Amino acid sequence: MSPLDNIRVVLVGTLYTGNVGSACRAMANMGIRHLRLAAPNLQNSWDEGERLAVHATDILASREEFATFEEAVADCIAVVGTTAREGLYRQHVKAPRDCARDILALAAQGPVALVFGREDKGLLNEEVAQCTHLIRIPVSKGYTSINLAQAVLITCYEFFTATGEYVPPHEKAPPAPQAQKMQLMKNWANMLIEIGFMKKEQEEHFMQGFHRVFSRGVFTKDDAALLLGVARQAVWAASKK
Repeated sequence: MSPLDNIRVVLVGTLYTGNVGSACRAMANMGIRHLRLAAPNLQNSWDEGERLAVHATDILASREEFATFEEAVADCIAVVGTTAREGLYRQHVKAPRDCARDILALAAQGPVALVFGREDKGLLNEEVAQCTHLIRIPVSKGYTSINLAQAVLITCYEFFTATGEYVPPHEKAPPAPQAQKMQLMKNWANMLIEIGFMKKEQEEHFMQGFHRVFSRGVFTKDDAALLLGVARQAVWAASKK
């Protein structure tokens, strides 16, 4: 069982069903499936929420609704509040990345609430006071307010990556040994002479450039120009046959 199974995303006083649906989609992307709405204050129909949930409508359909914030987090062993505002009692905030592993360790032992406040004013002070942890997504000081669903996505992403469950793709073939690389360069030089890109006496000069390109990739304009010259010469040579 993944600790993500014990994460409960709690949306408090949410105003718009579109944000709820988009949050469901974000949760599904990151392997988190339990949604709770605390004292929702929805201003529109669920049509928009269902549309924006896309393939995460099952999360939306299985949501739990609670009359109060206290009820929504009552069974949780940790309550992690998100806040963009500053203040005396919000000074112990951490970035999601800095505390995700510790919170996941708690989630391995029981339910953990990941709490997001209202679109217009976030969590109230009395709700913040009930949180055992506070997190703040690092943003530019010029504009600190983040869309609710985007905040859910960013935070859930940090928790998902902290599990180590994602394994990035890797090359199936092993690295080429030096002998094979040198054989490539030899054959490449013969090909360049054959198509008329260079003469035998120019081999040492030109091959220094190709050694560099094959070692580090196409990095400079000169690198690109060298390979473009080969391509043009190869097309010309092929047209003459």
